[in-house]
Amino acid sequence: MQPTIRHDWRKSEVLHFFGLPFNDLLFIAHSAHRRHFNPNEVQMSTLLSIKTGGCAEDCGYCPQSAHFNAGVKAEKLMGEEEVLAEARKARTAGASRFCMGAAWRSPKDRDLEKVGHMIESVKALGLETCATLGMLTGEQAQRLKASGLDYYNHNLDTSEEFYGNIITTRTYQDRLDTLAHVREAGMRVCCGCIVGMGESLDDRAELLRTLANLPEHPESVPINLLVQVKGTKLQDAPPIDTFDFIRTVAVARILMPASFVRLSAGREEMSEETQALCFFAGANSIFYGEKLLTTANPEADKDRAMFGKLGLHTSRGGTPQASAQEIAQSLTRLAG
Repeated sequence: MQPTIRHDWRKSEVLHFFGLPFNDLLFIAHSAHRRHFNPNEVQMSTLLSIKTGGCAEDCGYCPQSAHFNAGVKAEKLMGEEEVLAEARKARTAGASRFCMGAAWRSPKDRDLEKVGHMIESVKALGLETCATLGMLTGEQAQRLKASGLDYYNHNLDTSEEFYGNIITTRTYQDRLDTLAHVREAGMRVCCGCIVGMGESLDDRAELLRTLANLPEHPESVPINLLVQVKGTKLQDAPPIDTFDFIRTVAVARILMPASFVRLSAGREEMSEETQALCFFAGANSIFYGEKLLTTANPEADKDRAMFGKLGLHTSRGGTPQASAQEIAQSLTRLAG
């Protein structure tokens, strides 16, 4: 490996990591994690749906899509005071970042103005801010930055090759363009994937390679486990093997060692043992709270109890513990 954080990974290299014996893979991933972060700290974010349902996109996993009958009713944009009340609750519960999601293909200017005011008010509470509002133009990204938005979430979901099996109403390049607009505006990027949608190992490897080969690694990489929602296109998708999910977390940590890797959707279905292995493999962020947009999430008390068992504590941000050169040299030794 090169003695720098890399952006030129080959697919064969990524597949090599996926093919390692499980213990070897976790050893390499945990070593990378420990070099960049306190291994016993987990950053907590809270996600709120500020505009639910009625989305024009046909994402096969999403109950908010107007293309499916998943029992989610279209609602109007929440009011600012209602959003602020939820943000205060999140801060009290220990969250350091407040994420606002709206089921839009892309925001309208009048909606963007309202969201901008929400961002300013949430930041005034001392919380980091994140938003996921669909596709953005360069001008819209600049407006969000001017409002003080810290992170913008826009997932790639899967590999470009498999993407058309999941979504047809926007292209893969549309997603990449939005990420570029976010970077050009000076915001941090939150971008990850959903696993368990019927994709192959090659697709997972290619997705992670695409993320790691962006000009800058996403500062936050959410790894979502598909939640099979009745009425959606993927309601009967075959479940992914638990160890395959953990391997995906580990490889994400190796390829993007200085990024936060977040356990996102699907934690409600994960055992404590599975989550513990994910934390060891390099996950160091979770969504905290009883709901993620429209799907269930573990109750806060349950998470606190699990953290107590594992000796984990929350943090407001990770502090790198070694240089990029040191981590790369360490990985070179470990990989033999």
